[in-house]
Amino acid sequence: MHLLSRYAFLLSGALIVATAFFFYPKWEQQRTEATISWDVSGYYLYLPATLIYRDIRQLNWWSAIDTKYDPGPGMGQAFRHASGNYVMKYPMGQALQFLPWFAVAHLAAAPLGYPADGFSAPYQAAISWGSLLVALLGLWLMRRNLLEYFPDRTTAIVLVCIVFGTNYLEYSAISGAMTHNWLFTLYSLLIFSTIRFYAKPAFKWAALIGLLVGWATLTRPTEIISAIIPLFWGLASWAGIRARLLFFKNHFSKILLAGCIAGAVILMQAVYWKYATGEWIVYSYQEQGFSWLQPHFSDVLFSTRAGWLVYSPMMLFAVVGLLMLRNPTPDPSPDGRGDTLPKAREDGLTETVHATSPLPSGEGSGVGLPVVLLFCLTALYITSAWDIWWYGGSLGQRAMVQGYPMWAFALAAFVQWAASGRWVKKGILIGLAAAFIYLNLWWTYQAHVGGLFVAEQMTKRYMLKVLGRFDAERDWLKLLDTKEAYKGAARQNVRLVYANDFEQDTVAVTTNEAISGAKSLLLNSETQFSPAYTAYVPPVGGTLPKWIRASAVFRCNPKEWDWWRMTQFTVRFWRGDSIVKQRAIRLQRHVDGEETKTIFFDTKLPPEPFDKMEVLFWNADGDKTIRLDDLRIEVFDDNDE
Repeated sequence: MHLLSRYAFLLSGALIVATAFFFYPKWEQQRTEATISWDVSGYYLYLPATLIYRDIRQLNWWSAIDTKYDPGPGMGQAFRHASGNYVMKYPMGQALQFLPWFAVAHLAAAPLGYPADGFSAPYQAAISWGSLLVALLGLWLMRRNLLEYFPDRTTAIVLVCIVFGTNYLEYSAISGAMTHNWLFTLYSLLIFSTIRFYAKPAFKWAALIGLLVGWATLTRPTEIISAIIPLFWGLASWAGIRARLLFFKNHFSKILLAGCIAGAVILMQAVYWKYATGEWIVYSYQEQGFSWLQPHFSDVLFSTRAGWLVYSPMMLFAVVGLLMLRNPTPDPSPDGRGDTLPKAREDGLTETVHATSPLPSGEGSGVGLPVVLLFCLTALYITSAWDIWWYGGSLGQRAMVQGYPMWAFALAAFVQWAASGRWVKKGILIGLAAAFIYLNLWWTYQAHVGGLFVAEQMTKRYMLKVLGRFDAERDWLKLLDTKEAYKGAARQNVRLVYANDFEQDTVAVTTNEAISGAKSLLLNSETQFSPAYTAYVPPVGGTLPKWIRASAVFRCNPKEWDWWRMTQFTVRFWRGDSIVKQRAIRLQRHVDGEETKTIFFDTKLPPEPFDKMEVLFWNADGDKTIRLDDLRIEVFDDNDE
């Protein structure tokens, strides 16, 4: 009956549904937090462009939608081709998956009193709810796949670990309209179909495999690696490879059908490119690409910015489990009953063995170590080779989520091993798993309500400062930009080495709405840089001070919310024509709206000799007006000196 895994599925599904409806209903959010925003809007554009506005090449309708709904980066989701037409940045596979839910929303919008424009509330809700149902389907299929090879209890534990303990929760319950959730389900269905194809070859399974491989590739081109699954499933020896080639020969017509269907699905993108540009092949990602010879493995795995194992440490168990698939531990259940497992035969099909029976060395659990290892490492390599390795506003590595149906086998192998040990080992691992679950739930909360997770910008010092907390101090945000912060209670030997109230300054100043006095420094879209204000740091008794504090009074109208456009307050140390040290903070992080506030930051003097230091401000290509006044530079020592 598989009761434990069924209860685990229901519990995990309940968490996903509760998170979606009660914690952060994405369809109720506005603008860049709405369901159809940022990348999702880019994948989705095909549908309104084709079915509502009948304009997929010029996109003349987009400006009005962008003004009304502000879904994100505007026309950054399409680019102007040399032909004069716009080309969608993303392929159309996700739009095709959205199509049924889009159709329901479009039929319901006008009767419900909403504009049938592709972006009003019914469309947001339909895409969100459709994504939620797809997530539950994918989770159910993953359970079915695991039960083919692992006992009920192991499968139950894996379900809970992945849903409660990894960023799958984020990308199923909240950001489910992104491709990763939908691909998770495609992969689960592909594994499900592959198992059945090798158990009993049939044209229907071959056709479904071809459709799924093609559709995954049409959603994200790098998912062409999905073909690894049906090609290598169950292989565990050289004899198995020879048998698999014979199997392909004997079932050539089915293999050909799968390949033709996959090719036909992928061809749909080329047909669109031909229609839009006159060219069959277009690289639509423009300046973004891969560094195949310099993959960012350490960043992808361990960085505080978006490290997979930093934000989903539960998957450390899966990484270790990759090495345990070869010789899985028998089911330690008290009744010794276990379940039946498919095992590769020499003819490429499968036969059944008992879960508690020892499997031949090298045969793995029936899945086969090579296919899991090959797929998981290939997916990791591709993820790491992408130049934008942090994948935008990602909670951990979102590009790894779609591969979890394969990583689940490695995690299950680890769980089998853990369950076979002594209670001391079990207790330690249960404690770690509980800590990982708490951490994942905490990060999910902070990413949407608590605010302590700052997408794309996390640093080690900031993370260590906020980890496990629910309240924060505004000053901690400086650690997102600078590595240094003075922690002492009181400064010693404070000396003012530079001051400027801008009243006598004739460069880049304004007399309108000055912060204080008659003049303030003004920066805007036309004036991006301030002059460099130079200060000299004389030693006292032959010894230089330890710290510099730079401060200024700041006002913005209105506030810039895009962090990459926030005004940078920079301190530089020079020796001759070379910068020996530079630190900066972003000023808009530290004000609310049009607030006027004195903002400072501290940095240590460099250990290298320097001639002078300078302070300057840069509006970072922003188009908002900002004013600055009362610039001050102080030097000081630690309070214990």
